[in-house]
Amino acid sequence: MKILVIGQNDAGQRLDKFLSKAVKGLPTSMMYKSIRTKKIKVNRKRTEQSYVLKEGDEVQLFIRDEFFDAPEKDDGALARITPKLEIVYEDENIMLLNKRPGVLVHEDKEGGENTLIMHVKAYLLAKGEYDPREEQSFAPSLCNRIDRNTGGIVIAAKNAAALRDMNAKIKAGEVRKHYLCLVHGAPPKKSDVLRAHLRKNSKDNTVEVRDVPFGGSKEIVTGYRVLERRGDESLLEIDLYTGRTHQIRAHMSHIGCPLIGDGKYGINKDDRRRGFKYQALYAYRLEFPKSKEKNSLSYLEGRSFAIDKKDIWFV
Repeated sequence: MKILVIGQNDAGQRLDKFLSKAVKGLPTSMMYKSIRTKKIKVNRKRTEQSYVLKEGDEVQLFIRDEFFDAPEKDDGALARITPKLEIVYEDENIMLLNKRPGVLVHEDKEGGENTLIMHVKAYLLAKGEYDPREEQSFAPSLCNRIDRNTGGIVIAAKNAAALRDMNAKIKAGEVRKHYLCLVHGAPPKKSDVLRAHLRKNSKDNTVEVRDVPFGGSKEIVTGYRVLERRGDESLLEIDLYTGRTHQIRAHMSHIGCPLIGDGKYGINKDDRRRGFKYQALYAYRLEFPKSKEKNSLSYLEGRSFAIDKKDIWFV
């Protein structure tokens, strides 16, 4: 028998979710069977897979040792990394980071250590705020993703409570994102809120936008404001009211104003020759409005965080 004591970063999650991370060598089907047959108990009592763990709970596992023979956690890879992060804001719970275009947030199919999340983990390891050898089910995590070729603010959670509460805020629409982009041409109005319908094509990772609903489409709402005209180009501030895949890039292209440097929804041969390596899009500001539900991140309500415009390459 082995006993796993639930720590602060393990609490608040279902028993089955915890076990899938803490005992990686245990097949899922056997895990559920072991719970049903009382080979896995909590506080020496029969329990359900949906039981929400509390700090200090003891999980007793009457299963063979071989299921615990998952590869040992190794902080060697993290120790080799010299963290390179542009920190917009940091406290004991979260970090807001300026991700530059070209940087991967997570590993791709080819793997690799030079990702934003690996640099976050290496940074927190060096500060003594994270040790993978002491964690059973948690690792610092990113709460939002930004495409490799787009820049902007990425939120990192430093503990499990912050991760749950930030994800809940994002799901409830309580994290407002504002973007800057440089487009060809000029929108018809100085400012507007655009509505259309978007459908994703997973095969080629593109989306299609039309003015009216069509098979499998979802509504998109995109607000814009023209900040500056530059000859045949315009600098816009974008407010996302919905957050669909490639929404800004596809919606702007749909109205005849494709982003400069965007090879997927525009024609960027001339942009490339001018030195535009990435699409001119940046998630430069986050706002945390008032929330109905109080949680560990309520202190962020009413606050706004932004990247200085002088640090955005196309502004």
